[in-house]
Amino acid sequence: MALIVPLASLATTALAEQNGSGLERARLIIDSGERRYELEVEIAREPDERARGLMSRETLPADAGMLFVYPREQSPQGAFWMRNTLIPLAIAFLGSEGEIRAIKRMVPCSGERASDCPTYPAGVPFRAALEVNDGYFVARGIEVGDRVDLP
Repeated sequence: MALIVPLASLATTALAEQNGSGLERARLIIDSGERRYELEVEIAREPDERARGLMSRETLPADAGMLFVYPREQSPQGAFWMRNTLIPLAIAFLGSEGEIRAIKRMVPCSGERASDCPTYPAGVPFRAALEVNDGYFVARGIEVGDRVDLP
């Protein structure tokens, strides 16, 4: 039994490193009014965590995502980009109560410089942003006005 615990710890650490992680994890519930969906997310709270996001990941599990949390409301000009991001994503910009205020689709960008990649401004004030695989929101009928139970 003593050998299993260290091996399990190593596997967890390796998984966190593979995901670029070590980030806090949580389960979120998205309430579309008709249905509720559970999502396992990594939480990026610090500026360096938010800047790294999902860069360099080759896959994202179907019911997983990343939640970007800000200490105060961000302006509608606040934007995300996809530089060095390998998978197509969708992003929901959330108000402080978890209400979805805007949803955008984002395509990968392998540009050499940041200026080579498009940005995706929220267009609404937001306190958090939730990135998931592209198609996640559409496939489940999740739209503006639906609610995310924030951790």
